[in-house]
Amino acid sequence: MTIASPVRLRSCVRCVAFATILSLGLRTAAGGPPGAGPATDHESTAAVPAWLWGVWTRDWIQKDKVKSNTVNVHYLQTPTYFSDIRIAKDRPRFAAAASFTDMSDGDLRLLAKQSGFIGSTTMVGAVATWHHDMQYQPPDGTEDTGRLQRIAKGRMLEHGLDGSYTEAWRSVTDGQGRYLVIRTARFGRLFRALVVAGDQFVYARNRATELPRAVSFDALIESTHATREQIVEYLDCELSAGRVRGGSVPWEIEQSTLPWREGRHLDFIDEITTPDGGAGVLPRKVGDEQWTVPVNTLSRRELKALFGGEGRP
Repeated sequence: MTIASPVRLRSCVRCVAFATILSLGLRTAAGGPPGAGPATDHESTAAVPAWLWGVWTRDWIQKDKVKSNTVNVHYLQTPTYFSDIRIAKDRPRFAAAASFTDMSDGDLRLLAKQSGFIGSTTMVGAVATWHHDMQYQPPDGTEDTGRLQRIAKGRMLEHGLDGSYTEAWRSVTDGQGRYLVIRTARFGRLFRALVVAGDQFVYARNRATELPRAVSFDALIESTHATREQIVEYLDCELSAGRVRGGSVPWEIEQSTLPWREGRHLDFIDEITTPDGGAGVLPRKVGDEQWTVPVNTLSRRELKALFGGEGRP
């Protein structure tokens, strides 16, 4: 996948409308097809095929006849929404770092090599387009598209439409039909998002302001003559991947663009509740974010198991 411009979101914050918004946005699909409303204005001319739903990892990428596998890629695809996080396999763990303050200027430039995006997926025939609501790297003005070729069960190739690359993908899990997406927005702009497929998740938190267009992070830093403080502001964007129950702690972050988050419990989960006697998920405290649930195939019981109810401490 290449990097595309961020998708602008709609609507202003209306805190008093939380319950109404979420009960309308949540569609439970126990015993039937997933009730997945579109996350953005993009309308698909063909449904995202069910074989693509779930969690995928990339085995290799080939460019100019050179094949490599130097990046850990976590790609989660729900019926309409996706998330993708890419971190170099040789990136240090930065075990001694607790924040950007503990990182050298060279360390910050290593973080600038990471990538990731989150948004909605549409398809026209075999051609998929991933519309980015948020992305880690600066936008370069190109569309994120690829031609998908299913070569076997749980295996596919992605081809660049210009023939510039081929990627080999392998299914990790189909998610067992369990998909959930929670999005929050501030003043019409995506602030946070959680994408769940089976036992795996990707969480995203946006940076304070959008990055200007550039061919890469390095190019942006050079062209803006960014100070260390500005570079930190550029990098203050989180994409974290982990497991719901399969880790050492519930909702454990296993890989993150913010290294000090790895191994920790995803604290966004502690802000979510499933009210007794009501449907859907809600924020525990009313704030300045508008919450929507564009994808949910979980039963009320499954939601309770994930997030608990109003009485949960």
